[in-house]
Amino acid sequence: MKNFIIDLGNTSSKLGIFENEILTEKLGNISLEKLVKKINTEIPNNLMIGSVSGDVSLITEKIDKKVNFLSLNHKTKLPITNNYSTKKTLGVDRIAAVVGANKIHPNKNSLVVDSGTCITYDFIDKNSIYHGGGIAPGIHMKLRAVHEFTTQLPLVSPKNNVPLIGKTTEASILSGVLNGTIAEINEMIRMYASKYANLQIIICGGDADFYKNKLKGNVTFVPDLVLIGLNRILTYNVEN
Repeated sequence: MKNFIIDLGNTSSKLGIFENEILTEKLGNISLEKLVKKINTEIPNNLMIGSVSGDVSLITEKIDKKVNFLSLNHKTKLPITNNYSTKKTLGVDRIAAVVGANKIHPNKNSLVVDSGTCITYDFIDKNSIYHGGGIAPGIHMKLRAVHEFTTQLPLVSPKNNVPLIGKTTEASILSGVLNGTIAEINEMIRMYASKYANLQIIICGGDADFYKNKLKGNVTFVPDLVLIGLNRILTYNVEN
């Protein structure tokens, strides 16, 4: 069974092609036109769309009628229990990520840290119950805010291995934002780990590579976590 999984994010679109449970191909930063063409050319068995950024009808109205498609929303059946109070406002990327975490670490307490436009923290317990989490600005958002909400501070780009003590204005901004964000994530991990035993931490998102070797705890980097979760949700709905 071939599944096409589309993750429409705030800044980019991704396509994952799964043969049953195996991710066999991934295309990042793909345009809607190329997505539609690939779907209509290859005619997958099933199509799942998870969108936080736009109207999925821009895709679904143009695809071949033979394709069975599902768009993730707050009414979609899930293979986990969702205890979030305002399900309608919950980002589909967040719920897909915790479903992916639950598939990778079944029967484990897991914290997902998705580091993209925003940094989100999402917790699912060993009984497959999703509780919620937190949302904070990501590093690019912070760097823009420092520039846009002041009159003289420059807009700088993130770098690796930033010193603790900045000796220029640019280095000081980088130290405050980047080292501060690393400290923030590590403290969030520590607080969750102090409350939940044997906590698994999974990092994903566009900035995930930046945090490699900088975080503490039982950390796994899974760049395709949202795609894995979307495929799991699709498979669950097809089977049920």
